[in-house]
Amino acid sequence: MKVVILAGGRGTRASPLTEYMPKPMMPVCGKPIVARVMEIFALQGHVDFILSVGYRKEIIVDYFESRRTDWRVTIVDTGEDADTGARVERCRHLLRETFMVTYSDGICDVNLADLSAFHQAHSGLATVTSVPLTSQYGTIEADGTGRVLAFREKPTLRDHWINAGFIIVDPAVFEFWQGENLEREVLPALQQRGILYTFRHNGFFKSMDTHKDQQELEQIYEQGKIPWLRSATA
Repeated sequence: MKVVILAGGRGTRASPLTEYMPKPMMPVCGKPIVARVMEIFALQGHVDFILSVGYRKEIIVDYFESRRTDWRVTIVDTGEDADTGARVERCRHLLRETFMVTYSDGICDVNLADLSAFHQAHSGLATVTSVPLTSQYGTIEADGTGRVLAFREKPTLRDHWINAGFIIVDPAVFEFWQGENLEREVLPALQQRGILYTFRHNGFFKSMDTHKDQQELEQIYEQGKIPWLRSATA
């Protein structure tokens, strides 16, 4: 199954590092985050990648042209200012069969075979992986009088689920593709038609949105706590 990876944005939240390099090339223990994402797929048998690039694309092109891997990497220039939905649609000419879409900065130990089986079992045209929201803040629990009972440091809020990427899409979905932004326009339009489903994943997920996130991912990696690799090779 081909894997489209969105790697063309400006990554403004990771500034100032992204003033000099595209966010997908920010390193995690010696490899660009986009290569770490690709490892998740490759370790589960998916090695046919389409990188949708734009901002500072020459850095991504140089990196993959100078390395030999067992992966097939096709790079498509989808423009510096294209939004996420438009970037996928501009790769449409390469997508004749069911394919996957994900972001270039999201690390997850989702089992892709289980995701695919779920997608095949329902009648929709797209499946998006969702994970419970982890609060960026600690929370306080109190009783009715206001007496503090407990502190919870960055709890997982299991009543709230977020888009983790790792999306499976049938090519027929392009008949219903509306809008430029994947998250705010395309996916809601599919939901309104009743052809979007979600695969709920309770395992590891972390998005590298900021320099702090990069440092946290590197710490996880250096400590050998690499759940997305451990799950894929188990």
